[in-house]
Amino acid sequence: MPRSARIYLPGVPLHVMQRGNDRSALFADPFDFDCFLSCLAKATRMHCVAVHAYVLMTNHVHLLVTPKSKASLGKAMHWSGTVFAQQINVRYGRTGSRFEGRYKARFIRDESHFLTCMRYIEENPLRAGMVAAPGDYRWSSFRANALGLEDRLVTTHSIYERLADTATDRIERYRALFTVPACDAQVQAVRFAGLPRGRRPQQLRTL
Repeated sequence: MPRSARIYLPGVPLHVMQRGNDRSALFADPFDFDCFLSCLAKATRMHCVAVHAYVLMTNHVHLLVTPKSKASLGKAMHWSGTVFAQQINVRYGRTGSRFEGRYKARFIRDESHFLTCMRYIEENPLRAGMVAAPGDYRWSSFRANALGLEDRLVTTHSIYERLADTATDRIERYRALFTVPACDAQVQAVRFAGLPRGRRPQQLRTL
């Protein structure tokens, strides 16, 4: 039976998550990370999906995005995943999809949830013990949002822009949010967003 189409509301931000097959590594070296970012950048431009925050972990990906149309996200994720798999399979002599099933996506409820989700995404390498600070990790949007470095993938959202009147002040105010890492309650609020209570313990282990 064919999969049913998933339709999202145009202009409503989403937290998107996707894992590698059997939770195996998606990215083995810098080429793999850069290849996926290139595929994602092209796919989101073609299908009108704005990316506000992202992190590429070894075996999974987190994105904070806003699709312009109901079908934009599905098309962008399918294109980027397909082209990435093709390029990586050629490079390593493999076959098949690199991702485990369909991506997961949850609606962002409000302004507070949006900013907390941005932090959650960009603090992932820190929580995983991979770096001493979010800015030390190369494959995330932290350097764009908190340090002002150019990133062709990142499009600022109006919630982020309302942090301050100037770009310099916005960057400083956003960076200040990372002075203290997110507490457990904030982390779980993002992990559990939109999930029935009966599913929450299981989801905590998988995200």
